[in-house]
Amino acid sequence: MNTIKNVINTVRISSPILYGIVIIHLLMAVGCVIGLMVDDRTLLGINVWIKPLKFTISGAIYIFTFGYLITLYPFSTRKKNIINNINSFALLFEISIILYQAARGVQSHYNMSSAFDALLFMAMGILIGINVVIMVFFIFETIRLKLRTPRPIQWAILMGWIIMVVGSWIGGQMISQVAHNVGVADGGAGLPLLNWSTIAGDLRVAHFFGLHSIQIIPLFAVWVSKKWNIPTRNQVIVVVIFGILFASFIGFTFYQAKQGMPLIKL
Repeated sequence: MNTIKNVINTVRISSPILYGIVIIHLLMAVGCVIGLMVDDRTLLGINVWIKPLKFTISGAIYIFTFGYLITLYPFSTRKKNIINNINSFALLFEISIILYQAARGVQSHYNMSSAFDALLFMAMGILIGINVVIMVFFIFETIRLKLRTPRPIQWAILMGWIIMVVGSWIGGQMISQVAHNVGVADGGAGLPLLNWSTIAGDLRVAHFFGLHSIQIIPLFAVWVSKKWNIPTRNQVIVVVIFGILFASFIGFTFYQAKQGMPLIKL
């Protein structure tokens, strides 16, 4: 519990603007929960507020993770603030568009039904593109610099950034086919809340795990460093193996989706 408090305080003190944007995302998530309770409109078979709820929570987690990870890099305070602000505001604007479109009861992604909707979708793509450029920047910086963290965790962060870029590329695959399902139209039967298709391929599965590799792999490395009493070199090997296995799982779910097969068939 003290570790969590220390991490929260580190982000809050080092980047109050980013921390404030995390809080805004959490407040938007609360608003989505209220929307679920009072608004029974549906879109593609699910309540209109489920999608923005998922994105606001995911966005808050990523922005907070980003705000903590950047403190491990030997950047100047000015450089950290600039990168933090670009990253967090870009995501805030993108998710605000998703929330706005949900309030209107229309799709945010792949929506070309009017010039206005197409413009919003294009704006979302630009904002995501900005974040992908930042991810690529951090791949090179993680290779080039010595981070303020043990070597196994630095390796985990590097693999997290690399796999996250791959996860973003999978998002681009969805945009290129103007849908996330493979084999059937978007919508239909899906897993609770996540809504991943249970009858056909769904690229959102690989996309989801790819984007959250930046939390999963470093957290595994932290666990190994605290619980495994083995030399640093061996810890690095264990972390790299885990990262490769995790990337392989993502590759499998991507292949599975492209073949029109659901992750879980019900």
